[in-house]
Amino acid sequence: PWAENDPRPRIAIVVSGLGLSSASTNDVIERLPGSVTLSFTPYAEHLDDWIALAHGDGHEVMIDLPMEPVSFPQNDPGPQALLTALDPGQNLARLDWVLGRASRYVGVAASMGSQFTASPHQMQSMLLALKRRELMFLDNRTTDSSTAWRLADELGVPWAASDRMLNNGPASRAAIDARLIQVERIALGQGAAVAMGRPFPVTIDSLAEWARRLPERGYVLAPISAMAYRQNPR
Repeated sequence: PWAENDPRPRIAIVVSGLGLSSASTNDVIERLPGSVTLSFTPYAEHLDDWIALAHGDGHEVMIDLPMEPVSFPQNDPGPQALLTALDPGQNLARLDWVLGRASRYVGVAASMGSQFTASPHQMQSMLLALKRRELMFLDNRTTDSSTAWRLADELGVPWAASDRMLNNGPASRAAIDARLIQVERIALGQGAAVAMGRPFPVTIDSLAEWARRLPERGYVLAPISAMAYRQNPR
C-alpha cells in the first residue's frame, strides 16, 4: 500500500540483477523493506516463483531489460539484448521474449544500455511497445546521451530515471552510504529521487540500516510506480 498524498520527500530504491544467485536474492527479499523495488534478470530460472516470493514480502517488481552498452561486445548484455545493429522488429521480438519470461511486474529497468538508450529511433519503437502493455520504463542513465526519459515523457509512457547508481560491483560501505546521502539531498531539493543498486552483501547491509532510519530523517521510501513522471532529470 502507498499513500500518494504523503507530503514527505520520497525515495525509490531499485535493486536489480536478481534471480541468478539464490542466496543474494533471498537475502534481498527477506532483509529489505517491502517498499524497496526488486528487478529480476530475464535470464534467471523460475522467475514467477521468485516474483511470488517478492510479492509475498510486499515488494513491487520489475524485469531487467538488457540493452547494448557503448562497450559492446567487450561487455555483453546477453543473447536477448536489444541492439542498435538490429532492426526495430528484431528488437521487439527480443523485448517480447523478455516480457514473456514472467508476469505481475510493473515495468522494465534498463540494464546496461548506454548505446541503445542514445538511439531515439530504437527507443521509440521499444517505448511504444511498453505503452501498449501499460508498463513503466526505468532509465538507469548510464549515459548523458540517453533519450529514454524524454521520449517516454512525450509518448505518455510512465517513466522514472535513476539519480544515483549505488554500485555496479562490489563497493565499500562508506561509498554506498555517501551515495545514499546524495540521494537524500536530491529528494529534499526536488521532492523525489531514485537510486539503483546491485545485490552485493555490503549493499544489502547498507540499505537495510539506511531504510530503518529513513523515516526519522523526514523521508519516505516509495515503490518505483510512485515515482512515475515525478522527476526532472534535465
